[in-house]
Amino acid sequence: MSSQNVLEIPETAREVRLTKQLEGKLTLDHFDVVETPVPQPNAGEVLVRTDYLSLAAAYADLMRPGCQLPVPPFLAGERLGGGALGTVVRSASTRLAVGDLVQSMSGWSEYSAGPAETYVKLATGLFPSPVYFLNQGPTAYYGMADIAQVGAGDVVFVSGAAGGVGSLAGQIAKCRGAARVIGSVGSKEKADYVVDELGYDAAFDYHDGPVVDRLRELAPDGINVFFDNVGGEQFEAAVRAAAPHARFALCGALAGQIGGGQEGHPRLDLMRAITRHLEIRPFACYHTPEQINAWYEHFARWYREGRFVFPHTTVEGGLAHAPEALLALLDGRYRGNVTIRVAAG
Repeated sequence: MSSQNVLEIPETAREVRLTKQLEGKLTLDHFDVVETPVPQPNAGEVLVRTDYLSLAAAYADLMRPGCQLPVPPFLAGERLGGGALGTVVRSASTRLAVGDLVQSMSGWSEYSAGPAETYVKLATGLFPSPVYFLNQGPTAYYGMADIAQVGAGDVVFVSGAAGGVGSLAGQIAKCRGAARVIGSVGSKEKADYVVDELGYDAAFDYHDGPVVDRLRELAPDGINVFFDNVGGEQFEAAVRAAAPHARFALCGALAGQIGGGQEGHPRLDLMRAITRHLEIRPFACYHTPEQINAWYEHFARWYREGRFVFPHTTVEGGLAHAPEALLALLDGRYRGNVTIRVAAG
């Protein structure tokens, strides 16, 4: 099939590369924005204009040597990876046509090219904006539904409740019948936000005194499910405030990723874990087709029924602004899922 054109395509475009592996604090010096030739699709391939790029706290881990996450790490001198949403602008494949909306892991570039099967065609009309497809929902749904197995009557605690995963995980728990959902966040403003806009029953700023005291106040009979994005003191407090047979779905360790020190290595009160029969279930979401499809099936239905909102922030400024936006995300300056608008319009 001969290549098709949908609009004038430049000869060069920008991409962002990692200058060096991350040791210590992430800074703008770790990024380099370079001009590269726009690739041409070979037989069976497509050229895609990147419209939106997703950002996540886990990207910092992927820059570190010896990263243990179950996805390819980011390497010095190479383009940063990550989720992207785009439009097919040239096609040399029968699988995708010019104008198709697609999702991929093509990363931080204005254009990408590759085999058509590495791009997932998305349905239009399900959501108000295509950016709704670019989120951390597969992780939140897999962890809350399959790992924690939250259900009717559960009292649920979500750490990092205003973040990309936590802002979805709490809503998933409510939609699955949880009796009470409690969130921890980093400011009073965020606490009000997750209660007033995301439907959490209660939330608190973890800076305001011992976390265990707040949990015992808000869940006097104990928590049945803990969805942990943070680790550190919040994990230790959840163990102390757990009801018998509580399930702990361990998704992230932001306290160690950002705070450093021993916050990524919380102490486990073994005797309490034993006597309360706690089930500690660490997990990683591999974003398999089954996991992705399960999430979007429920997300679309709950959204259509008016039971779910999509908390997200779209950052303007194009690809060159992505490094600064990632630093802001790690500093806790955004809510919900964060995307960069790459293409103008």
